[in-house]
Amino acid sequence: MPSLGEQILWLFILALPIACISWTVTHEEVFREPREFALRKSRDAKSLLARKFFYLFTCEYCFAHYVTLAFLIITGYKLLYPDWRGYLVSFFSLPFISNVYIGLYAQTKLEAKKDRLESKIFEHEAEIKKIEKQQKTEEQKMEEESSKLHVA
Repeated sequence: MPSLGEQILWLFILALPIACISWTVTHEEVFREPREFALRKSRDAKSLLARKFFYLFTCEYCFAHYVTLAFLIITGYKLLYPDWRGYLVSFFSLPFISNVYIGLYAQTKLEAKKDRLESKIFEHEAEIKKIEKQQKTEEQKMEEESSKLHVA
């Protein structure tokens, strides 16, 4: 059995790909159509079991449990205990840590979107000021021409 420090390190490392896969399937454009299908089925399926099954593909935390199960089979990772209890602790710990990563990623993505929108607002405000300045210049020219006509 690896030391506790190594186990914790692996917990945080294995949670990264679990978070990545869970986020991609439940949020990104590449899986939009299957996700929309699963969303419809999670609402409209006749059996409770079918509705719950399809819901799991729309929730990143729920889906992370399936991804975790696959990673536990592939890696044999156990946390704290060298027997089946180690798998059980891992099965609930990995999705929790991956959900922390997902939350951080979602927050970062939200901040980036906010920055892009603020930048667009700044650009539009600058464009509006430019147009207002052009209009003011044109109005001044028209007033000058008008006053020249009245004088003559």
